[in-house]
Amino acid sequence: MDDVFEIIQFPTKEKFGLSSQLSRYSISIPSNIAEESSRMDKSFSHDTDIALYSSFALETQLIIATKRNYILKEQLNNLEGKNRRVSKNDNGLAE
Repeated sequence: MDDVFEIIQFPTKEKFGLSSQLSRYSISIPSNIAEESSRMDKSFSHDTDIALYSSFALETQLIIATKRNYILKEQLNNLEGKNRRVSKNDNGLAE
């Protein structure tokens, strides 16, 4: 989700709001997947659930950013597609 960092150039007033949340969620997704994949029992439950919840939250934040005209609809569509692919992979790991 490095693409998220390319678009996080919002107004200064969003530095500790929407920009910060987008950054945290985009880091949380791969971090939780990596953490869970390193476990010996390979149950892929807790951390992959967190990654999935983060992907939903990330998508919500991207929609808000679009409605506030911080990102273009095309950027939203591109990032939503990538986020959904990660979510599908994440769901596959959890099953």
